[in-house]
Amino acid sequence: MRRAIKLLLICLVVVGIAWGLMRLGGVVEVRVGDTFIGLSLPVMLILLLVLFTVVHLLLVAWRALVNWPARARARREARNREKGEAALTRALVSMAAGAPEAARGEVLRARRLMGDSPQLLLMTAEAERMAGQDAAAAEAFQALAQREDSRFIGLRGLLRQAIQRQDWPAAQQLAREAEAARPGTAWLREERAVLALRTHDWREALTLAPADTPKAPLALAAAEQEPEPARAADFEKQAFQADPGFAPAAIAHAARLAAGGSARKARTVLEQGWRAGPHPDIAKAYLEAENDSLGRVKLAETLVAENRTHPESRLLLARLALAAGLTGRARSELEALVGSGDADARAYLLLVDLEQAEHGEGPVFRAAEAKWLRAATSARPEPRWRCGHCGKTHSSWKPLCEHCGTAGRIAWG
Repeated sequence: MRRAIKLLLICLVVVGIAWGLMRLGGVVEVRVGDTFIGLSLPVMLILLLVLFTVVHLLLVAWRALVNWPARARARREARNREKGEAALTRALVSMAAGAPEAARGEVLRARRLMGDSPQLLLMTAEAERMAGQDAAAAEAFQALAQREDSRFIGLRGLLRQAIQRQDWPAAQQLAREAEAARPGTAWLREERAVLALRTHDWREALTLAPADTPKAPLALAAAEQEPEPARAADFEKQAFQADPGFAPAAIAHAARLAAGGSARKARTVLEQGWRAGPHPDIAKAYLEAENDSLGRVKLAETLVAENRTHPESRLLLARLALAAGLTGRARSELEALVGSGDADARAYLLLVDLEQAEHGEGPVFRAAEAKWLRAATSARPEPRWRCGHCGKTHSSWKPLCEHCGTAGRIAWG
């Protein structure tokens, strides 16, 4: 109803204007040389209106003619997009149904119709991967990685492929590029930490290790790998501070201090290491400068002062006392150790040596020897550096198990 009223008002205005012009009268004259044209005003206005209409129609027709290819292309693209989306839907259905070959065909059809968009490139890579065509999948991931808007997706796909074929150096490089493309991604940090262990890049492994990961072994491994002495010393100090009871770290840090002329600080470090985790190698490093057997007993007393009753402390004192000829002192230490229930096979074997030192090769010694050897066979074994993954024992700590290749699993026990 409103539109009808509006149209009626417009018609009334137009008719009113036309009637007013008719009543104006007048003549419009045009002279060009000897040529004279005279038109009444209403006729002139009508001619102008007709001319305007003709020119407008010509312009509209020209614009339509010029824009026809673009409109045809837009219609064609719309049809292709519709067909491509239908093919993409069929590809998704085929992938969900476990039909990778059908999915590959539909994705290729969609790419021909719609072009290489990031979504289609990703679908292509996944379809090729499901079909076992790793090279074709890698090409699609490479195409994604070369685009600014989809670089991270492409790098992630290439990283997954590198991990699957166990190409650890390539995987590590791809992970770094992905980190640069999208910093702070949580899963990528975890992947980089695992890859650092795989490639034995201990410095990066230490940097990327989660908060609950033991840092001392990684820091010491980084120190062994570091060619610059100052940086190596920093890593050794970091390893000791992370876990003073980790004997290799305490020994390495103390050796570095001693080489730098800080012998007293080196002894303090070894004392702290023994207090946190007594280990025979710490005692060996602490006593190596002392050649006198009685002096070694006295120096060992200083080392074990903070944990005098620890099994390793008693065993150390007993061994040094026996070497110094202090058999009574050695026996008291060993008997206290056996009485505590913490003795291992080393204590019983040391008792055999003690009986031989006291009684020689006579019958008393042979009877005692049989007794202590029987006890040694049933006692718990002495602690070793052992891989927690495969169980292989090692003569010393190493960052990597030589038997199974597992990193960071060798521990004392």
